Parts: sequence; C-alpha cells; structure tokens
Amino acid sequence: MAEHTLPLALQTPVARIAPARHAFFVTGTDTEIGKTLVSSALLHAAARRGLVCAGLKSVAAGASERNGRFVNEDVEQLHHASSLKLPDDWYCPYVLKDASAPHIAAAAEGVALDCSVIRAGYARVAARADLVIVEGVGGFRVPLGPDASAPDTADLARQLALPVILVVGLRLGCISHALLTAEAIASRGLTLAGWVANHVDPDMRHVDANIEAIATRLDAPLLGRVPHLPHPDAATASGYLDIAPLVDASRHRAAPRAHAC
Repeated sequence: MAEHTLPLALQTPVARIAPARHAFFVTGTDTEIGKTLVSSALLHAAARRGLVCAGLKSVAAGASERNGRFVNEDVEQLHHASSLKLPDDWYCPYVLKDASAPHIAAAAEGVALDCSVIRAGYARVAARADLVIVEGVGGFRVPLGPDASAPDTADLARQLALPVILVVGLRLGCISHALLTAEAIASRGLTLAGWVANHVDPDMRHVDANIEAIATRLDAPLLGRVPHLPHPDAATASGYLDIAPLVDASRHRAAPRAHAC
C-alpha cells in the first residue's frame, strides 16, 4: 500500500480543490463488534483503488503508555491502515486511559469532550485525503458528557453530517440491534450508506437467515460479510468487502446538511 506522508511539524490544513470526495462515519450495533477492524479494512480496500485515505477515531477509551505517550490499539490500527500518514495526535483528539464509557473516563481525567474539536480534526484531515473514515465509539448513542443535555455519538454523527456505515456484530439479538440503530440513524436525517455483517460469534446459529432478515429490512447495501477470523487483521478482512457502492455512488448522493454544536 503506497503511503502519502506529511511532515510531522505540519499543523495547519492545506487548501484542496474540494474536501475528501468520500467520507463516512462508522458506527456499530454495540461495543466490541468489530468497528475498528471494519474501518481499517475499508481503508485497505480504498487504498487498493488508489485513494489517499485516512482513518480517525472520535474518542478512544483505554490506553497504555508507550514511549512517553498514551497509545490506544484501535487508534493504532487506523493509523497503520491509513495510506495518508499524519502526525500521531491527528488520528484521535481524545485518547483516555481508562477502558470505560468515554464520559466516565473523561471525567476521571478532568477532560471535557468537545464535539467541535472532533469536527475540526476531521476537517483538517479531509482537506488532504480522498477518503476519510471517522470511527465512533461503542454503539450509536454513547454519551460524551455527564449531563442528560450533553451530546452523544449520534449527535456527533449528525454534526459531522456524514453518511453512516453500520457494523452489525453477528450474534443473538443482532436483528433488533441493527434495525433499531438504522432507525436512530434515519431519525437524525442521516444516510445509511451501507452495512457490514461481522461474525463475532463463531457459534451463532442460522447466520444466513439472520443476515437475510436484516438485508430485507435495511434500505442500504450489504458491503460484505467478514467471517470469524482466528487472528483478525484488516488486510485480510478487506478482501470480504465491496466498497463500490460507497466510492462509485457517494459522489452522486446529496449530503445531509451539517449541524452546529
């Protein structure tokens, strides 16, 4: 995969004729259902098409110290899958130490999660890339602040105004989880650009029937079925995805209107 590298000292956006031609917000039916694996796989698939691509994590909870900085494995996966190489801190504006709900981890560290910071980070990268993946955290409605009035990740997706890719973790209950999440996406005026079936439970029964039940009820293309991989890696997973519905059609799709914080 060819890499497009920026000097680490470069801190300001550069002008392009247009921002990223393709950009998507990746969410999931729950936590630990393969959002990062699928997001990274999408980046690999895009790079094979010659697109300059980058993957961002909106918020990362759970990090260990390495060479003087806190490192989150999801962020590192997105970093390695991106063909556009950026300064380390561009891949995620909030890397929190505790692997817990983001607003809880942030409060423990005295950090206020600010959607405008995440949006600015996305815009900075979108000015340089052909395709950008912004990965959410947990499921679609994860709080980003302690109060009931605080935004959640659904609000963030709405503010970014990006088409959404839904990762469905194939396990018991996935049909309802997928349909409820799709309903929440639509209720915010967002486009469901596609969905990916990820086999998180190798012992799940009636897998084909479950996928069929979801496919007949979602008005969005199935981008692929990622099998249960004993040693998951994004390059392998990318071989099970078809991103043509995203990159061949998204330029013709009307984008939803951006919303302010």
